[in-house]
Amino acid sequence: MQERLWNVNYLKVWVANFMIFFSFMLLTPLLPLYLKDTFDANKDTIGLVLSGYALTALIIRPFSGFFVDSFPRKKVLLISYFLFFSFFAGYLVAGSLLLFAIIRTLHGAPMGATTVANSTVAIDVLHPTRRAEGIGYYGLSNNIATAIAPAIAIYLLQKTQSYELLFWIALLTAGCGFAINSTLKLNPKELVKDKPKLSLDRFFLLKGWSECVIMICHSFAYGIVSTYVAIYEKEELGVTGGTGVFFALLSIGLIVSRLIGGPSLRKGRVAKNAGAGLVVALSGYVIFAAVHTLWAYYAAALIIGLGSGHMYPAFQTMFINLAPHTQRGTANSTLFISWDTGLGLGVLAGGIAAEHLGYHSAFWLAAAIYLLGTIGFFAYVQGHFIKNKLR
Repeated sequence: MQERLWNVNYLKVWVANFMIFFSFMLLTPLLPLYLKDTFDANKDTIGLVLSGYALTALIIRPFSGFFVDSFPRKKVLLISYFLFFSFFAGYLVAGSLLLFAIIRTLHGAPMGATTVANSTVAIDVLHPTRRAEGIGYYGLSNNIATAIAPAIAIYLLQKTQSYELLFWIALLTAGCGFAINSTLKLNPKELVKDKPKLSLDRFFLLKGWSECVIMICHSFAYGIVSTYVAIYEKEELGVTGGTGVFFALLSIGLIVSRLIGGPSLRKGRVAKNAGAGLVVALSGYVIFAAVHTLWAYYAAALIIGLGSGHMYPAFQTMFINLAPHTQRGTANSTLFISWDTGLGLGVLAGGIAAEHLGYHSAFWLAAAIYLLGTIGFFAYVQGHFIKNKLR
């Protein structure tokens, strides 16, 4: 008999992860519009302000992995989640662009810590025989949140013209996630005690450096497209309200590919899933950059989702399989470090490219970086993983 996948603790962290990404994605796609409408910010400024949270998330990730591996995980999770929840209140009181930028930047730290801690706990509560599959299904929680949150946000904004309402909903949703995680019942786990305090491998999974580079290319492209898609749609395609459809199609692709890819991951086809996902997502980014019609806009969203849904859980499994059990938190934080690095660089570079060369150049930049990552995977990373994996 197969061990149970959907146990009570796994369900709780799954729902709590949904709350993290729902509250975050409720705001993220509309923040460029908010900054433009409220503070009359230009594209360069928007890119600078919105890349700040990725920087602080990046800084905190290595320490998050260290704390998750070195201290009781539930305690680390609850402290991180409470701070993540609390920062949403800051958006309600930010009356200037500078104050908003400070709050948004600082919010990246608990966001980074919470996602590392929550995903590590999710891996802990899964049986080893269902772990790779469970990692894939865990990602469905953020995919579903990404699918519905922007659509809900756009609908509410059109009906009420109130960004404040969205900030309140995000605050309450994050609070619900914190309450759910407070009911977790976890068994004590082995903690890192004997390694040197300043050992680099307690903060970064050195064996995963090449996988980290590919993930940076992936999130760089996603950062450009996801951040500037709402303004691009409005200013160049002449459509309003289609951003919700874009993210819904993106998430449908993610969900479908995760469901299809789960059994394949359980059978150990990790590198195969990763490579297939990269190729499919690359075609989506090329379509998005090359064809400027509404149908191509929506088709690219679905294709990027299908590719990313195969690629991301495979890469997370790769990081976990390269690390000993005592470095599970470090493996997760390394994955998120690479994600945040690419995301922040993508948002910043995309803003500069869009301001000075136009949106088309920004999206071609995304496709070019993704192509480099795909080539690097097949040329080196795939073989590196097969040679160095521990399980």
